[in-house]
Amino acid sequence: MGVKKADEGYTTVDQGVYPVPDIPIKDLLAAIPPHCFKRSAWRGATYVFWDLFVIGCAYKAASYLDTLINPATLELPHPYAYTALRVVVWALYTFIAGLFATGIWVIGHECGHQAFSESKAVNNAWGWVLHSAVGVPYYSWRITHAKHHASTGHMTQDQVFVPHTRSELGLPPLNQEGENLLGSRVSEVIKRELWDALGDSPIGAIIGSAKYLLGGWPAYILMNASGQKRYPKWVTNHFNPNAPMFAPHHYNQVLLSNLGIMIWLAGIIASINHWGFSTVLVVYLIPYLWVNHWLVLITFLQHTDPLLPHYRAPEFTFARGALATFDRSLLGDLGPVMAWLGAHATNGISETHVLHHVCSKIPHYHAWEASEALKKVVNRAGIPTEGRPGGWREVYRVYKECKFVEDEGDVVFFKNAHGLAQMRPQMPETSASDSGIEVEK
Repeated sequence: MGVKKADEGYTTVDQGVYPVPDIPIKDLLAAIPPHCFKRSAWRGATYVFWDLFVIGCAYKAASYLDTLINPATLELPHPYAYTALRVVVWALYTFIAGLFATGIWVIGHECGHQAFSESKAVNNAWGWVLHSAVGVPYYSWRITHAKHHASTGHMTQDQVFVPHTRSELGLPPLNQEGENLLGSRVSEVIKRELWDALGDSPIGAIIGSAKYLLGGWPAYILMNASGQKRYPKWVTNHFNPNAPMFAPHHYNQVLLSNLGIMIWLAGIIASINHWGFSTVLVVYLIPYLWVNHWLVLITFLQHTDPLLPHYRAPEFTFARGALATFDRSLLGDLGPVMAWLGAHATNGISETHVLHHVCSKIPHYHAWEASEALKKVVNRAGIPTEGRPGGWREVYRVYKECKFVEDEGDVVFFKNAHGLAQMRPQMPETSASDSGIEVEK
């Protein structure tokens, strides 16, 4: 977004143009090689066992190195240096364990999409076990996540990462004399007003994004934070079978999810009683917090960016919503080795996300090939599919740039704390209609 001029009390920017897609979903699916749709429970299970093996090796390595950190085997300049070195070793373990445990979360997520096996029973059995083991209410989240896929980027139907509107933030109404709807021209007076209401200092943005990464997942599950605004506040959570996002026939599935979480909590309590809190904290609880952190970081960046549109009902189709997402190289901003580690440990969930929204039943081990084939069609239409590498620096940037969308308009883009938007939509000459995706019953 380049500033064209800042005279006569106005700032005007050069906006990018987003070509609103008009590609039928059948054409997108036809671009994917047929064998990519095949699912194998045996092959999927090997990734679970590999993730567990790596976590076990990381634990063994940390335990062994811990035994070497003492004056008898290692000379350090100060007694506190031994403690500091132990903290470094176990911190590295928690990072690796959390990253590969996120890979286990990804396999459970595939089970919810019926992408793990050809058998629905096998998918749900594995999914319930894997997601319960990382503190996820399997069926409850599977139901709302299916609705998210059916209505990705829809302002009133999507289930998560729904942008705040101007009115929801209590901002002054759009002033056509001082700003325009597209966010390409804003007066200095309006800019100051908006900045006073929304602006973050660098430290404030760091603290805000850190709180979002650490608390975003439990806040969403427990309180619908960042979820659909039209749901009532106090009853909307993933543990209440009467919550508005669940139908009556979901009642027992929600209870079964709750049972999984109760068993998970009981296992944690029993482990603390047996091994002690400090051991369980380092071996499981901190890696669990890493999983929550990666989950929020990955999904937030997949669906939030100044370059991505959101739609209201008149212009929404399933295909448009599916393409209103980004692929990102997880940890790619830290170099090629970390980019490989991020993709390998998390089974490519961040790098093949656009494909996942076009067809969520494709397993991750076919997603790379399917994604490349799909992008040949999508990129020809001029639709962006690749965001900047996913990491903490990118969360900070997006957090600062994506403040609100307007209450008006059927295709909207985020505006920043000055009321400026980086993109504007270019509508197709014809408008396609798509019935969308079947929500699993």
